[in-house]
Amino acid sequence: MLTTTEILKKVRELEIKSKKLTRHIFTGKYHSAFKGRGMSFREVREYYPGDDVRFIDWNVSARFGHPFSKLFEEERELTVMLLVDISASSLFGTVYANKKDLVTEVCAVLAFSAINNNDKVGIILFSDRIERYIPPKKGREHVLYIVRELLTTEPKKRGTNISEAIRFFNNSTRQKSIAFILSDFIDDKFNDALKVAAKKHDVIGIKVYDKMDMQLPQAGLLEVQDAETGAIRWIDSNDYLVRSNYQQSFFAATENCKSVFLKAGCDLLHIRTDEDYVKVLQKFFIGRNRLA
Repeated sequence: MLTTTEILKKVRELEIKSKKLTRHIFTGKYHSAFKGRGMSFREVREYYPGDDVRFIDWNVSARFGHPFSKLFEEERELTVMLLVDISASSLFGTVYANKKDLVTEVCAVLAFSAINNNDKVGIILFSDRIERYIPPKKGREHVLYIVRELLTTEPKKRGTNISEAIRFFNNSTRQKSIAFILSDFIDDKFNDALKVAAKKHDVIGIKVYDKMDMQLPQAGLLEVQDAETGAIRWIDSNDYLVRSNYQQSFFAATENCKSVFLKAGCDLLHIRTDEDYVKVLQKFFIGRNRLA
């Protein structure tokens, strides 16, 4: 458990890093990647050559004897929801950080990007139940509160139920939102819930994994425990077949996850605990801008 001083220090460090990234790397990219709810009328002004004639306000033009154009602006305010898996497997990590630490950083960056664009941000922390829900709001203090909860919330359950989190999100969020689901996606029974959410919301998955999730080291006889079920077994990591089956199992689960998101029409990003998540997010935002 972190002490209060350690928590405050960590929150401050995440704020400084997130703001720096938001200011210098993601400036404009987040805004362009996610569109507002539409266009709303702002004002009329005198017509200038090149203005779209479809937007001439004929009533005002007739009153003043020369043409006036209607000006519109994007209804920018969006709601960003972070659905964060804090089950027992999130504590696994062998190199730079565990999955939970990395997810906390990514969430901080996304949350500060949101409020920097005057959007609301909220969070759902889940295991195989809803552990914590913070409704979306604006402002720095609100984001710092979210970061503190990410750092300190201890799950009461160990398992993972992504469907439960998505259903809760659907029931608690009325307007169209941007939803990031951050998990290692060990649970593979969420395809129906994702399809329902994707009909209304812009859903993006962020699969976080450790290199040892994918590849066993050659370290002889190992006693391993499933973090979520508690099951213990012995494996011979020197056995090529054992290592090969382990790797194939990871690839099969990854392909299944990709398929679920693809069928639902949603994006899926992959971030490894020892790789630079900034580049992954940046590539995603730029890709979204090109499609816009």
